[in-house]
Amino acid sequence: MTIKGVLFDFSGTLLRIESPESWLRAVLHETGTDVAEEEVARLAAELSRAGALPGGSSPDHMPSELAALWEVRDRSADRHRELYTGLARQVPLPDDALYDALYERHMTPAAWAPYPDAAEVLSELRRRGIRTGVVSNIGWDLRPVLRAHGLDRFVDSYVLSYEHGIQKPDPRLFEIACEELGLPPTEVLMVGDDRTADGGATALGCTYLPVDHVPPPERPNGLRPALASAG
Repeated sequence: MTIKGVLFDFSGTLLRIESPESWLRAVLHETGTDVAEEEVARLAAELSRAGALPGGSSPDHMPSELAALWEVRDRSADRHRELYTGLARQVPLPDDALYDALYERHMTPAAWAPYPDAAEVLSELRRRGIRTGVVSNIGWDLRPVLRAHGLDRFVDSYVLSYEHGIQKPDPRLFEIACEELGLPPTEVLMVGDDRTADGGATALGCTYLPVDHVPPPERPNGLRPALASAG
């Protein structure tokens, strides 16, 4: 079957979140919080181990009081914020206001970097008349991030888990995404870094292309195979 539409995951696929240290440094700077240099690196490492940065590493240890919330974190904005601020609070910080400030920071365009081939691939798909969409497990509106990085103009539709109360790999979310493209699943390619969540699209009949969730400089051409499948 000819591929006439391509769905992309967001985090780890089209864009990558900044490092925990960059994340923390930005918030300390924005809030005017003074922390010794050696403490910044230590706190960033602890926040990373706690899994406090959305789009970053999973927790090394899941607090029992947050375990149930982890499973449904992407089904609503409130759950997403509660989970990630709760994980951040496992790490003592010098000011209680920093927990919400860290959460707010991760939703800003400055916190995200596109993969090197993202614009090229999306632009070429648009040129070929291939419809494209973003389908993401997320607790906030990512559209402004793609807009700020010049990618939104190439995207035809967005299906975000928190707006539907459904998380990948639930086939219903992919079904909605295919309907938004106006295409049957057998004509749609799903591109994503999570082989369980994104690979769930195959249950509907979509084709799946995995990519590696690594820093952008380490994956300059990971999205280009999508061009070989679509056209």
